[in-house]
Amino acid sequence: MKCLYFLSPSLTCTHDVSEDLHEVGIKDFYLHVISRDESGLRKQHIHSSNYLETLDVVRDGFIGAALGCLAGILGIVALLYFKPLGPDVQVPVYVAIILVGVATLFGAWVGGLTGIASENNKLARFHDDLEAGKYLILVYVRKHQEDAVRRMMQERHPDAVLAAVDSHFVNPFSNVARMTEPPQPQPPQMRSTSV
Repeated sequence: MKCLYFLSPSLTCTHDVSEDLHEVGIKDFYLHVISRDESGLRKQHIHSSNYLETLDVVRDGFIGAALGCLAGILGIVALLYFKPLGPDVQVPVYVAIILVGVATLFGAWVGGLTGIASENNKLARFHDDLEAGKYLILVYVRKHQEDAVRRMMQERHPDAVLAAVDSHFVNPFSNVARMTEPPQPQPPQMRSTSV
């Protein structure tokens, strides 16, 4: 399954795209729109995105869990090496496993809280477009649907630009390469006037 990213310039265009995608066979479960105008999406009955798509909860949660697990393992190694409870006291294996598990869960919790406060890493390339009022349409397609969706979008909605293709949105560590970069504003040119 692939995730196709389309940038739409307006709510009307996004609504039309949504309707046409339904005609091609894409259900709401596989169609998500990311926008700063959530109320407009609700009024038009357009399926908006969820927190896993807009926030970095999963990615930061995994990173936090890995760091917590590493800290737990280092803590157990330090406990076994320095023997703060005395040279004759042996730490049972289940206590070591519990301590590493608690450190891992604590790291995942802290990482998840950090992820709630940050934008999804995959959407960073579209941040300026979303702030400018555009709509990012995520379409999850199976291999047999991809050609039909792309053809329909080119024929009926040339103003909704295919911006990126991801092998799957679920992998939080994959990068999304943008196909079309937004035009950069040109600096004003100075005219030389001879006096």
